[in-house]
Amino acid sequence: MDAVVTVNVTEHQALELPICMRYGDTRRGAFPSDVKAAVQYGENLQSLAVALNTVGAVSIKRTHEILSGVFNIPIATGTISSMVKRCADSLSETVGKIKDKMIGSALGHFDETGTRVDKKLWWVHDASNCEYTYLDISPKRGNAGMEQCGVLPEFKGIAMHDCWASYWNYSDIQHAVCCAHLLRELTGIDENHPEQKWASAFIDLLLEMKKVKDKAVEKGKDFLSYYHYHKFDKKYDELIEQARKENPLPETPEKKRGRKKKGKILALVERLANYKASVCLFIHNFNVPFDNNQAERDLWMIKVKTKVSGCFRTEGGARDYLKIMSYVGTAYKQGYNAYEAIKNAITGHPDFIFE
Repeated sequence: MDAVVTVNVTEHQALELPICMRYGDTRRGAFPSDVKAAVQYGENLQSLAVALNTVGAVSIKRTHEILSGVFNIPIATGTISSMVKRCADSLSETVGKIKDKMIGSALGHFDETGTRVDKKLWWVHDASNCEYTYLDISPKRGNAGMEQCGVLPEFKGIAMHDCWASYWNYSDIQHAVCCAHLLRELTGIDENHPEQKWASAFIDLLLEMKKVKDKAVEKGKDFLSYYHYHKFDKKYDELIEQARKENPLPETPEKKRGRKKKGKILALVERLANYKASVCLFIHNFNVPFDNNQAERDLWMIKVKTKVSGCFRTEGGARDYLKIMSYVGTAYKQGYNAYEAIKNAITGHPDFIFE
């Protein structure tokens, strides 16, 4: 049996009646407070349209085709765009509160990914944790973009990131380096340069550290034994020394000025040496995870949207999309689905996610 989608059309009429025959006074009925146009669509349809275009990564044109086909109503692309815009506008204050929550959080995941706005490369910056998602956009990837997005300049907690150089400009915070990124770099070295024996050994060390911590967490502990701390610390230093011996700085003519080029392998070695405390922070503070997967998950839909739609036509459209995705991402972490969250925003109750 085929399912039938029905459309309910409600007509509102405001009657005007005389109340005083002598002076000609009349009284006119009032429309419901949510009726503000001659023709408008209900909350359910508006929520569905916004969810399809944002969370569903469906273009405005395709959203128009789907809704027109399913409901057999003449909903225009401009109307759908207006629905998304109104929803985003209603979320400005709520998303500001999400930003404040991230600024005040003890642990934040930070990352960025490229997208296109009006055919130009822009960068979406993410600041998130297990409770909140805040997304913003800037034409800059590095420190200028981070400053513009505004979380890191005021953040005082632990920042988990991929070791991108710009993050280290914030010296007042504690840094944690994503070990999953390091594993990918080390695996590339191990596969393409099998003579680099230290790389596979360093992979084993990171994985052993994670395994020991995970077992400790399962047993209800919040720190490792002195034996393990000493063991890992010693092994870490030994592998750095081995890596330096396997990758000495190349000889350069005496007359040539400037710093010697290290190459990618030695650059990674020096990064591991310089940021040892941040690489190992996850075994010293059990609240710090092994990787930055939280930020990567929160940015995944941006990649999908970019792949499907190609680009955002305007900066305003990109910002509207990120407002909605910040809100929906936060709502999901609080246990609410996207449609439910968007409907609450459209009906004027977006702050229910903080209750």
